[in-house]
Amino acid sequence: MWGVLSVLSVLMFTYTLSVGLSCSGKFQCVSSTQCISRSALCDGVQDCSQGEDELNCVRVSGRHSILQLSRGGVWRSVCWQNWNPSLGLSSNSDLTPGGRPWPRQVLSALKPTAKCGIRPGLRSRIVRGNMSVSGQFPWQASLQYQSQYICGGSVITKQWIVTAAHCVYGFASPSLWSVRVGISEQPVSGAGDLAVAKVLYHAAYHPERVQYDIALVRLAQPLTFSGQVQPICLPNYGQDFRPGSVCWVSGWGATQSGGEVSSSLQSATVPLLSARQCARHGLSSWSVCAGYLKGGSDTCQGDSGSPLACEDSVWKLVGVASWSQGCGGRNNPGIYTSIIQALPWIQQNMEVRQDPVARLWADPSIIISWEWLPRLTG
Repeated sequence: MWGVLSVLSVLMFTYTLSVGLSCSGKFQCVSSTQCISRSALCDGVQDCSQGEDELNCVRVSGRHSILQLSRGGVWRSVCWQNWNPSLGLSSNSDLTPGGRPWPRQVLSALKPTAKCGIRPGLRSRIVRGNMSVSGQFPWQASLQYQSQYICGGSVITKQWIVTAAHCVYGFASPSLWSVRVGISEQPVSGAGDLAVAKVLYHAAYHPERVQYDIALVRLAQPLTFSGQVQPICLPNYGQDFRPGSVCWVSGWGATQSGGEVSSSLQSATVPLLSARQCARHGLSSWSVCAGYLKGGSDTCQGDSGSPLACEDSVWKLVGVASWSQGCGGRNNPGIYTSIIQALPWIQQNMEVRQDPVARLWADPSIIISWEWLPRLTG
């Protein structure tokens, strides 16, 4: 998994993209090193320089997509019983439940503009086999460093790719990175490579630890979605994917331990393992384990950053390939970074950088108006 990347790390000067500070019990602004009290979150007052403390105030939680609002760092579900249109026309609708004027500026665009987790380019269902066909995983991305394949990634919006922090750690210059999408075969030339505008990884990530192995790559120009290129949905906050659920991994990694990376996109099914089974390997809640404890299909060298995708009416990104001991060995499942744990970090970085199509839930029918919020929370 560390093959090509470890060679490059010897040749390149390493430095971090951001400084990890201790904000224990507090909220750390993404745009600065400032730490603020959690009671100041979602209070209508912009404490961070770019307003991050007022961005993450609405979310969709759990398998049933429950709408929740945050106040003072506490998430509460919105009640909807006995609603009718007249409730939205109160004369004091400009006031919050506490009687203060409600801020009039738009804080976030919450109306989804596109679907995710669909495969319009796949006409037949793949039942067996390791070699993937065009359109089977339209969210799969290939990350190139100086025109050389390094890691996989997942398309989540028209301009954002999710990958692993260890793929980009120490290689911060966006001009040296490029991305390929909509392919199942790695081209010999760099034709079709997409320029990268920004590379970000979690400030708390360190190569000697397995936590926080998450990164974002922002493309210089937005993608055009098609049958071969589609975003994968991110899971809802707190959504539970049951152990034993069969999911898919895909990537251009080696087909055997110590082998060369593949020129063809490979894929395999793997069952999710329980948190208890993960804990046996000394892992935290930031990790998801998947694979066969008796040995079998697994990620391998070169699959780092690639998606662990599970189908839940639509396809959702459950994990990002992080590491494993060997490839498919007995009692050595694949280890993936938990996207559910990484959601707050993903959301903060995408919203602060003003991506208008950032969306963190799967249901395209959810439309939220900020004008509703005083009534919803009252």
